[in-house]
Amino acid sequence: MRAILVRVGVDQAYGGWNAPVDPSSGEFVFVPIPDGKQKVYTPKMARGYDEIGRPLADFALAHRAPNLHLPDSLTKRMMHLDPDFENLTYGDNGSVRGAGIATLGPGDLLVFYAGLRSIAPPRPLVYALIGLFVIQAVLRATEVPPNRRHENAHTRWKPITEKDVVVRGLPSASGRFDRCIRIGEWRDGAYRVTKSIERGWGGLRVKNGFIQRSAVPPELGEASKFYAWFEQQGVTLMQRNN
Repeated sequence: MRAILVRVGVDQAYGGWNAPVDPSSGEFVFVPIPDGKQKVYTPKMARGYDEIGRPLADFALAHRAPNLHLPDSLTKRMMHLDPDFENLTYGDNGSVRGAGIATLGPGDLLVFYAGLRSIAPPRPLVYALIGLFVIQAVLRATEVPPNRRHENAHTRWKPITEKDVVVRGLPSASGRFDRCIRIGEWRDGAYRVTKSIERGWGGLRVKNGFIQRSAVPPELGEASKFYAWFEQQGVTLMQRNN
């Protein structure tokens, strides 16, 4: 078994905003990064940030955060809905950022994390796991049949990029978490995986647990040890984005 830790979701580098989290309960809203402004889509396959309006409003009401809303800079953009937890897919460039992901196979893991913004003052960033796929299959985006191209951001584009890959998660063991699992801390001038958690995972193949955005997603040192740790966290897997 292998496992790769993948950063996803809107943040200051991609979208200029961070999705909210309640640090006491771990409840959060999954907000994807914006898609490229020049992207062209197969008709009726574009996904807009209007889809985030209701989940964000419900979260704001439930957590008494009336000033919580998407910035205007995002409301007019299309979103890069990836991973798509409803369809259990994740896409990436299989020759650059996703080169390691392209070499994974059935039974391996994709572990998703995000930099979320706490709703509790002073509203610090919270680095946390938000979902996981036990891989069912990895295939080239161009191999996805037309009737399934709506299931991932990389196959909604027109044309589909030949170098892209799409990962499908095993339905019985994949999904978005009902609550996030906090894993990060500020240490040595950057956000890093907490040392005790990294030990529980069996290590992370990146210097000093670094988890700010990087060109290549890091691989976990011992995937089976990580998965045993994960199974003890008591989260529920959901096949929906919010």
